[in-house]
Amino acid sequence: MSKHLFTSESVSAGHPDKVADQISDAILDAYLRRDPQSRVACEVLCTRGLVVISGEITSRAHVNVENVARAVIRDIGYIDTEAGFDSQSCGVISTVHGQSPDISRGVIRDSGEEQGAGDQGIMFGYATNETPELIPLPIYLSNQLLLVLDAIRTHQPSQMPYLLPDAKSQFTIQYDGRKALRVETIVLSTQHKEFLSDDEQMHEKIEKDVREIVIPLLIQSLPKDLVDLFAKGYDLLVNPTGKFVIGGPAGDTGLTGRKIIVDTYGGRACHGGGAFSGKDPSKVDRSAAYAARYIAKNLVAAGIADEVQIQIGYAIGVAQPVSIYVDTFGTAHNELSDERIASAVRDLFDLRPSRIIEKFALKNPIYEVTAAYGHFGKKPFKRNEAFYDINGNLYSGEVQYFGWEKLDAVEKIQKVLLA
Repeated sequence: MSKHLFTSESVSAGHPDKVADQISDAILDAYLRRDPQSRVACEVLCTRGLVVISGEITSRAHVNVENVARAVIRDIGYIDTEAGFDSQSCGVISTVHGQSPDISRGVIRDSGEEQGAGDQGIMFGYATNETPELIPLPIYLSNQLLLVLDAIRTHQPSQMPYLLPDAKSQFTIQYDGRKALRVETIVLSTQHKEFLSDDEQMHEKIEKDVREIVIPLLIQSLPKDLVDLFAKGYDLLVNPTGKFVIGGPAGDTGLTGRKIIVDTYGGRACHGGGAFSGKDPSKVDRSAAYAARYIAKNLVAAGIADEVQIQIGYAIGVAQPVSIYVDTFGTAHNELSDERIASAVRDLFDLRPSRIIEKFALKNPIYEVTAAYGHFGKKPFKRNEAFYDINGNLYSGEVQYFGWEKLDAVEKIQKVLLA
């Protein structure tokens, strides 16, 4: 085995691209809450003082997309002009139009089971046993660091009262083959208020707080085997340019779908190129990627392999996948071949879009919460949500979130592959 370094980055909910993703998914949720059959492909651009909403939406529901966008921006924390972008004063332009009938004719079928894929494309799913959540360690730590930072900003602001919503993190891990040896480098850039007149003193204060408040809270949240990776020391780079006052959409234009590696596996696995946010589940870019993650995660949890990547290929308007490919990177157990595992996947899992949607209840308004800090590695949960019938009457129902992270296929996988 050879030692090497691997790096993954993440971005906060206040990063401009993530602002765009969250608006797109909030609009999707708003339509699904009123009409589960809505067809939504919503793209958002956000820049200094302006949000532009575009895309194709066909639905029986009416949604005030401007109000939805402003609510998302407010909830993220852009609530005053000091950040250069705020929910009340920014302009919102919508240029949404209906879905192309050439696409819908391939998706809608007389038999719901034969619903065609919403587009052609390849989707990947991945899992590895190097973290309890079965996602790669560098992206896991990058996400966790930003979650700690965000918790400080929103719940304990007195600890770091200068924090603003935009932030980026990066972890470099030293490996020996597949084994993580140590945390090599941590990079954290966080937007902040201009709270001191001297830039150097301001930078020193932020770096001190990150080292003495943020990193210890991160380490406290980790299992012991991951804590040990910090023991040999690491390089910490905080706001490497020295100052990060102008951030968010005021400092960098944000676009839906520009953080697809952050959304998935931090570059450890392949990516088919399709973004998730703003797309209803008829788009296999999203639903099939969730299904592929589910299968890969359950294969690893079942002890079939230490690391699994799955590729699924679709043709627009065709229900069955055109291909299923499994790669265990030589980590399969019990002398199982990748071909044998792929054959079992074909037999065990129905990967027609309609069946994926049914399995994970993907027509529910579950997407805004996926649009920051990764779509994978989260704990599945249920909660009651508000819905509206076509007449506008309000009712509630229990909704499953992150169903693709459940480990409910382990036993049937073991029966087939380990019997």
